[in-house]
Parts: sequence; C-alpha cells; structure tokens
Amino acid sequence: MNKTTLVVMAAGMGSRYGGIKQLEHVGPAGEIIMDYSIHDAVRAGFDKVVFIIRKDIEEAFRETIGDSISRFVETEYVFQSLDDLPEGFSVPDGRSKPWGTAQAVLCCKDVVDTPFLVINADDYYGVEGFKVAHEYLANEPAKGAYCMVGFELGNTLSENGTVTRGVCQVSEDGFLTDVVENFGLIRKGDVVINDAENEYALDTPVSMNMWGFTTDIFTELQERFVGFLKESGTELKSEYLLPTEVGKMIVEGKVTVKVLSSSDQWFGVTYREDKPTVVERFEKLKEAGVYTDPIFADLEDRG
Repeated sequence: MNKTTLVVMAAGMGSRYGGIKQLEHVGPAGEIIMDYSIHDAVRAGFDKVVFIIRKDIEEAFRETIGDSISRFVETEYVFQSLDDLPEGFSVPDGRSKPWGTAQAVLCCKDVVDTPFLVINADDYYGVEGFKVAHEYLANEPAKGAYCMVGFELGNTLSENGTVTRGVCQVSEDGFLTDVVENFGLIRKGDVVINDAENEYALDTPVSMNMWGFTTDIFTELQERFVGFLKESGTELKSEYLLPTEVGKMIVEGKVTVKVLSSSDQWFGVTYREDKPTVVERFEKLKEAGVYTDPIFADLEDRG
C-alpha cells in the first residue's frame, strides 16, 4: 500500500472570525480543531502531516500544535506568501489577500511525494472521512485519479451567517462531473439559497476542501496559476481556488474525481459566534467515547 500524506491548509487569518481561528481552543482540554483532524488522520493511517501556514504565525503555530504532533507523525511546514509567484509576475499594489487554496496546495510541491489528502485547518470533518480517503489513496490510485469526500450542504452551514461552498454534480457511478463555488449560502426554511437567490436542496453534495490527489496535480496547478495571473492577477481580491481548478480539469477530461461519502456531521468556526456550539459538540463527542481525554492518549504508543 502507498504511504499517504495529510496536507493542512492553515494560512488564512479568518477575517470573518476576527483572529487566528485555527488556534482557538474548542476542546474539553483546550484542544483546537486541528488536533481532532490530525488525530483522526493518524489513526486512519496517514504517515505524514504538512502544514501550510504563514511565516508570521510559525512560532505560535508550533507551540500550539506542531511540537506535540511531531511526537506521533512526521511533520513538515511550508509557507504561503503573496510574493511566491511564477517568474514574470509581481504582487499588485494594494493587494493583501492570499492567492487562494490552489496556490496553497502548490506550496507543497517540494515536500509531498505520495498521494495526499487536503483539508482546511478550521473544519471538523469527522472520523469517517479520513478512513475512506486513506483507503482510497493508500491503494495506489492512477495518475489523475483523484477523490473527494462529499458532505451534505445542510450539514455544513453556520447558524451565524453565510458560508461559501463548492456545490457538486455527481454522476450515477459516483464521479464528480462539476463543482461550482457558491457564495453567501444560508438556510431559508427547507432549502439553502446563495447570494444570487439560487435554491439548493439540503442534501446537495458539496466540497469542504477534503480532496485526495496524486502528485501530478502540482504540474497542473503550476501551469494554471500562470493563466490565472494573466487573467485575474491585477484584481486585488481575486482567488485561485482549488475546487474551481479541479472542476475545470474534470470538464477538460484531464482527471477523474471519485466522490467518497461520509455520514459524519461537519462543523467549524466560520464566525466567532460559532465557537460555543463547537465547544459543546466536542464535549459531547468526548462523552460518547469518540475521543480520549487528552485527545492523543490513544496514540501514545506511536511516540
């Protein structure tokens, strides 16, 4: 079986949340959401963790999570920055926003040499997603044979404001045919609407940036980044987004994406007001025996 890598995207400041939400304590013993994701990934069989962060939060990040994680699994860091651009391009005056999730993944090209799973640092995905993703990636997928763990839209919303989700179309045989980033999603009764007033059913499959790739993705993302910068690089808030680029690759027939299902409930801290609910849910998971106290107690023998 293949070795596998977990890539954690943790470079964002979380502007809507109002701080470095990736480092917020939400568990009964002060755990952060990443503690749970990495615990679940290591228990599922992932061999290595790569954190994508900003250089200015490296010290706080290592102290909060990295140093403890390295006792159980190989750990590396890469840094996403605005000026990490292909030759011939420069950061436009006035831009402060990162280039997006596709550029974040591209930052890993020199440290990831196995099939890998990408996740957001501030999302709780549940145990099942890591299990099904590891099983797929560890069984030697062919070049360009990607996967995605899909969630039901209604299970990925915030009670405190709108969210952005990649809305997916899935073929009868379980492959992703398209994914379109939707903004301003919020529940209205028995449906979800976006900022254009389009309606979606609660069980609509969406991407939560839980993607499985083979390493050929790096070549594709590098080439597409050049095209993105030529078209949108002067816009101060344009983003090079992973779901959008994967969707284009599917439409072009370059890759396939198997949609893997997880019955677990997603939750996260999109807004500061989300935190009390997240804290309550982690307490219930501990009481139900899903997690040990402290969180890594059942991984001690890996140290």
